[in-house]
Amino acid sequence: MSFKTISVVGLGYIGLPTAAVLASEKTNVVGVDVNPQTVDIINRGEIHIVEPCLAQKVAEAVAGGYLRASATPQPADAFLIAVPTPFRSEYQPELSYVRAAAESVAAVLKKGDLIILESTCPVGTTGQMAGWLAALRPDLMFPQHSEQPDIHIAYCPERVLPGKIMSELVNNDRVIGGMTPACSARARQLYQLFVHGECIVTDDRTAEMCKLTENSFRDVNIAFANELSMICHEQQINVWQLIDLANRHPRVNILQPGPGVGGHCIAVDPWFIVAQNPQQSRLIRTAREVNDSKPGWVMDQVKQQLADCLNATSQRASEITIACFGLAFKADIDDLRESPALNVVQMISRWHQGQVLAVEPNITQLPSSLAGEVTLADSETALQQADILVLLVDHRQFKTIDPQRLAGRRVVDTRGLWK
Repeated sequence: MSFKTISVVGLGYIGLPTAAVLASEKTNVVGVDVNPQTVDIINRGEIHIVEPCLAQKVAEAVAGGYLRASATPQPADAFLIAVPTPFRSEYQPELSYVRAAAESVAAVLKKGDLIILESTCPVGTTGQMAGWLAALRPDLMFPQHSEQPDIHIAYCPERVLPGKIMSELVNNDRVIGGMTPACSARARQLYQLFVHGECIVTDDRTAEMCKLTENSFRDVNIAFANELSMICHEQQINVWQLIDLANRHPRVNILQPGPGVGGHCIAVDPWFIVAQNPQQSRLIRTAREVNDSKPGWVMDQVKQQLADCLNATSQRASEITIACFGLAFKADIDDLRESPALNVVQMISRWHQGQVLAVEPNITQLPSSLAGEVTLADSETALQQADILVLLVDHRQFKTIDPQRLAGRRVVDTRGLWK
């Protein structure tokens, strides 16, 4: 059975690229998003996020009639749900977006349809979603009722790196976690429309845990690098040089430290494991706590630089300008979700009496958390006006800054770019 129309619910950093890639295969794609501005932007053939190669794909897909956006679900043969799954207080998973998305498509489901959950979620969420749908559509048979259901349901997480999403969606292997073998087979058929990597079949619970495991593994490794950077600071050792030396060992591969860990996956997913298995996840919890503490440590370095500046000059704190380079959670994107860089700038703006500049080349407007407290500036203005430079994100624009302009300056470099 072919897929004449595919619906992607949630047109954010994963949903929109997925919709564009599917549409580029000349498949009819209906994107659904609750934000009417997002719908209007996409229907004009434009994009609302920063991701290399995405704009061209969307423009071509819309112009060719293969991609359109809607505020409400439309009938389709397959539905891919890619909505946020943040956490509530005490790091408990928030599944209301997943439930709302699933329930929104319930009315348009028909026998033979496929539903794929791509959102990162705790183990068991796919089964919960099937229960929510069954309660709304008792006329249909779902996978918890039969090995050969009317509606096929699977969990198939993305595993992509922001900045490389358009390539990795196609070339990376894809985990296919169907609730039954028939569900897996149907989902695999869909991903084979555009995935050049291997489509590996498992069950839904293992697929859910696989995504959480991958990001928890990365979080633990980043925590080692971040903790090492703080140790090296106390020991007066250049952590970047140390890591270069240590990585010459044939079985050592230490990651690069930074101001923390951000984004909607690595900074969130480990807490889903901790929430369900608090007694068994001591290492995963500790890694999260180390990475969450790093922005505070960076803030301490900024305070020390300001103190040194005041001791060396006759200036008052209110006369000192601090420039922060980068707000996104990683290089060359505009995504500020869970960004440690943004966290650092918020702390500086609340604490510092003088002017605070933020240099973020991928946005045109500051987030509301900084509005009225921080001035958005370009690199040249920041270099000219600032007394203290704080590098938080290694955007490509910052790599081209002449080292001579940094010589003798007061710098807090969290990425080793200006070392």
